[in-house]
Formats: sequence, C-alpha cells, structure tokens
Amino acid sequence: MNNKQEQPPPISPETMIVPCRTLNTGAAFDWLRAGWDDLRNAWGVSLVYGFFVFLVSAFVAWLAWKLGGFVLLLSALLGFVFVAPLLAFGLYSVSRQLCEGKTPDLDHTLQAIKRPMGNALVYTLVLLVVFLLWARAGMMVQVFFPLGGDPEWNHILTFLLIGSAVGSIFAGVSFAASVFSLPMLANRDIDVITAVISSINAVLRNKPAMLLWASLICALTLVGFLTAGIGLIIIIPWLAYATWHGYRAALDVSEWSILPQENSDKS
Repeated sequence: MNNKQEQPPPISPETMIVPCRTLNTGAAFDWLRAGWDDLRNAWGVSLVYGFFVFLVSAFVAWLAWKLGGFVLLLSALLGFVFVAPLLAFGLYSVSRQLCEGKTPDLDHTLQAIKRPMGNALVYTLVLLVVFLLWARAGMMVQVFFPLGGDPEWNHILTFLLIGSAVGSIFAGVSFAASVFSLPMLANRDIDVITAVISSINAVLRNKPAMLLWASLICALTLVGFLTAGIGLIIIIPWLAYATWHGYRAALDVSEWSILPQENSDKS
C-alpha cells in the first residue's frame, strides 16, 4: 500500500496573496532617500506633475469653501489622504523608468498610465466611495459639534480632535489598502482584489515600519498644506517615488507578469 500522499497541484499566482518581506522599522527613511534621488533625476516631469496636483488641490479646496464653508473645506483637506495615492499614480512610472536606466519624460509617463487604466478606474471608484463616506462623517461631526459662523479656537480644536479620530479609521483602511497596491497595479499584471489584499497583508505584518511611514506621509502632507499647497508640488512626487521603492522592498512580485512599457524589458 502506498502511503505517500499525493501533492496538491501548484496554485496559480493569480489566486495568491503576493508574498511580503519583513521590513526594518526605519525602512521608510531609506525609501525617502531613494525617492529624493529619483526626484533629483527627474526634475522636469516631477515639477509638471506636482504643479498639476497643486492646481487640482487648490480647485477642490476652493469648491469645498464655496459649497460648504469651513467645515467642508476642513473635511476635504483631511480627506486628501484618500485621493493622494491616486493623484500620484502616474509618477510610479517615473521611478520604474529610472530603475531601468532610462531618462523619464512626460509623454512616456502619461502613456504608462493607460495600460493599467481599467484597474485604476475600479480603484478610483472604491476610493471615491470612501472619500464620500468620510465627507459625510465630517458633516455629521459638525452636527454634534457645531462651529457656527465665527467659531472659537476651542470649538475648532474639539472639532479637529473628534474629526481626526473618526477620520483615522477611514484613513487607516485607505492607507493599508493603497500603499503598495497602486504601485503594484502600475507595474504588474495583477487584479485589484489581489493587489489590495496583498497590500493590507504587508502592512499588518510590518506594523512598526508602516506606522512610521504613515506618520511621515502625514507630516510631509501637513507641510504641503501649511505652505498653501505650494509645497505639494515637491512633496507629492517625492512621496510617490518613495512609495515605489517601498513597494519593491515590501513585496515579492516576481511571479506576476510585468506590464509592458515601450522599449522596456525589465521591472
């Protein structure tokens, strides 16, 4: 009698969670250094893209102020963390081009966005729902903690504390789902569900490192806001490039096919 158990067939990569690596707690600083190098090597594309993000952010802030005043403006600013990864989607191609030893250009960068556009649109809809839920939650906080037409600082502080506590739940889920999934979708032939689950898995398995990374993102984004959005022209490309290097450090995507780019034969 043969006691040898039959081995199960190999699992197709398309059904697997992408394997993650163990990250050092301070890995985020390495990503920022690598991202800054990419920024210096692609100043032209970075500034054009960063200026576009600044214009979009300024328009959204103006629209929020016109439609809902201080409360909606504050909710929109706090909700920026939900949509910022999508705004940086095209920049992941810049770091990829630099990794391939190429000189990035805007035309190539915009062309690279088209290939994963289907997955990006699905993810956009998901984040849009999360953002709208957050905006509604912000308005509900206003109902219970009204600021009035000329709010005092103690009322504003209370609103910020309560709103931040509520927003941290939405932001935490959004961060875990997008931090590695978007650069993966921009680089590999992978479905949205696998990318999102893999990103969340990598975050949960590297909590100290990812908590530091999330804190650095918040701090740098705050600097951008405190400069009336002008700082975002540099900060968004920098964070996008750093996120790309974080994705490469955190996930082993070697089993997934590379999305083709013009004159590209490696990731």
